[in-house]
Amino acid sequence: MPKINGNEIRPGNILEHEGGLWIAVKTDHVKPGKGGAFAQVELKNIRDGRKLNERFRSADKVERVRLEQKDQQFLYETDGMLVFMDSETYEQIELPADILGDRRPFLQDGMTIQIEYYESEALNAQLPQKVTCTITETEPVVKGQTAANSFKPAILDNGVRVMIPPFVGEGEAIVVNTETFEYVERA
Repeated sequence: MPKINGNEIRPGNILEHEGGLWIAVKTDHVKPGKGGAFAQVELKNIRDGRKLNERFRSADKVERVRLEQKDQQFLYETDGMLVFMDSETYEQIELPADILGDRRPFLQDGMTIQIEYYESEALNAQLPQKVTCTITETEPVVKGQTAANSFKPAILDNGVRVMIPPFVGEGEAIVVNTETFEYVERA
C-alpha cells in the first residue's frame, strides 16, 4: 500500500492507523508561530464509528488504503440483512441493513449499488445519487401560488418526506437526490 506524508491527508482518504481503518473526516493545516507545521486530522473508525483527533507532521508517513469497488445488485432483505449479488460471479453476500443509514428507504428491488471492499470485507455501500420515486400523498395545487418559488411537502412511496414544487401532483414519478433528500426533476 502506498505511504503518504502527513500533510497530504485529505478528507475522504482511508488510512491504516493504530491497527485499524480510519476515514479522514476533516483536515486542518496549522502553522504555529513556534515549531513546525502540522495537519490536525479528525479520523473516524470505519468499523466501529469511534472518532479520533491526530496531529501529523509532514515527516510522518501514513498508510493510505485503497478500497476495491464492486457493483452489486440488491436481491431482498431478510432478518435485518440485505442480500446482494455480484453481477459477474453471481456470488451472494449479506450486509446489515444499517450500512446504508438513513438512505435505506431509497434501496429498491433489483437496484445496482456500489459496495466498497477492503481485502474480502465489505465496509461501505453507496446508492446511486439519483433515484426515481412516486408521490403517494401531497397537498393539491393552490391556484395563483405557482409564481412564487415555494415548495410543498410530499410523501413518497417509500415513506420519505420531501419538498416538491407546487406543479407536481400525486401519483407522479419524480427524481430524488439520495444524498440531500431533495427533489431534482420530474421523471
